[in-house]
Amino acid sequence: MTLAGGMLWGFSGTCGQFLMQTKGLLSDWLVPVRLLTAGGLLLAICWLKEKRRIFDIWKRDWLGILIFGVFGMSMCQYTYFTAISASNAGTATVLQYIGPVLILVYLSLRHKQLPQPTELLAIFLAVMGTFFLATHGNPGAMALSPKALFWGLLSAVALAVYTVQPGILLEEYGSSVVTAWGMLVGGVMLCVIFHPWEIPVQMDGQVLAGMAAVVILGTVVAFSCYMEGVRCVGPKKGSLYASVEPVSATVFSVIWMRAAFGGMDLAGFFCILSTIFLLAAGKEKKR
Repeated sequence: MTLAGGMLWGFSGTCGQFLMQTKGLLSDWLVPVRLLTAGGLLLAICWLKEKRRIFDIWKRDWLGILIFGVFGMSMCQYTYFTAISASNAGTATVLQYIGPVLILVYLSLRHKQLPQPTELLAIFLAVMGTFFLATHGNPGAMALSPKALFWGLLSAVALAVYTVQPGILLEEYGSSVVTAWGMLVGGVMLCVIFHPWEIPVQMDGQVLAGMAAVVILGTVVAFSCYMEGVRCVGPKKGSLYASVEPVSATVFSVIWMRAAFGGMDLAGFFCILSTIFLLAAGKEKKR
């Protein structure tokens, strides 16, 4: 279930790449529509399970869910899909996975503790992986466009905020309710900023199918599969299994969108993805 969730997230990113690079959709339209639609569907599912309790979060923690929706959910989704539009789903997803290393750096500074050796290695590999992706080993030339690098790294920062900020909310109200409200809040905020109803979109069967894949498969089904998998195997194994997402996004980008990756790209992918397992090993040793 956890692997299926991660693979569907990767597939969703490639669907977003198809919609933006082939069908001409903008992330300014795609992301707010996705957040509003998926958030509404998730909230309807939560209502069936919890009824009026889904509104408790607005009585006691309205500020927290507003901050999460605006600075966590919407920022995470918008930067990610904008990075995809400037590169491809595989590269954007791998760059976003620098987020756990940024969380490590933040926690080390906050607690005024030096990182452990494995954590230092993870930081080094994240930097080297970004260097390989951005320059292909040549500091004098950019292999990745500045726009793609900017939005990709910003998506990693957004992922760190998305992961750290709602900790108390998740413990109190559960991930489904917090995610659903976060999507709705983020979607409303992006609608206020970008006015998606004013952006022309040429609707056809492929666009509708792509949006259905992004919203239903890549959000509602993927999230449900992931949470059920975590319930069965625990958060540590679940998060490791879900790291199949960047691999899935890369494979779909190559097979479907004909994205081309060279040796230095793959070296960068390996460096960044290896940080996930190093950080997980470090947590295990601390226990």
